[in-house]
Amino acid sequence: EVQLVESGGGLVQTGGSLRLSCAASGFTFEDVAIGWFRQAPGKEREGVSCISRSEGSTYYADSVKGRFTISSDNAKNTVYLQMNSLKPEDTAVYYCAAGEYSAPLRELLLSPASYGMDSWGKGTLVTVSS
Repeated sequence: EVQLVESGGGLVQTGGSLRLSCAASGFTFEDVAIGWFRQAPGKEREGVSCISRSEGSTYYADSVKGRFTISSDNAKNTVYLQMNSLKPEDTAVYYCAAGEYSAPLRELLLSPASYGMDSWGKGTLVTVSS
C-alpha cells in the first residue's frame, strides 16, 4: 500500500518561502510520478507540479512557474516542493499524490484519477499573509 505523508506547511508572509516534503513508501511499480496539488477554501483542487522519479522530468502549472521548484530525493523516497515568492493566493491545503508514470505529467496534473494517480496524503496547510 502506497503511503504519502506531507509536511512543511505553515504561516508565511507575502514574498516568503516554504519547502514542503512528501515522504512516500509502498510503491509496487517502478516508474512513479508524484504530483503536488492544492485546494483553497471554496475552490476546486488545482494541480501545482509533478515529477517523474525515474527521469526527473518536471511540469508546473502556469500559476507557479518560476516560483516553485519540485525535486525528488529517491534515496530518501521524498519529493520536495520549494515555494518562493509566495502570494496570498497560494494559500491552500497542499497534497501530494502518487501513481504510475503512465501519461504526460501535464495530463496527470489535470486529471490524476483518469491515470491511476489515486494515492493521496492528508495534506499540509500553507497560509500566506498579506
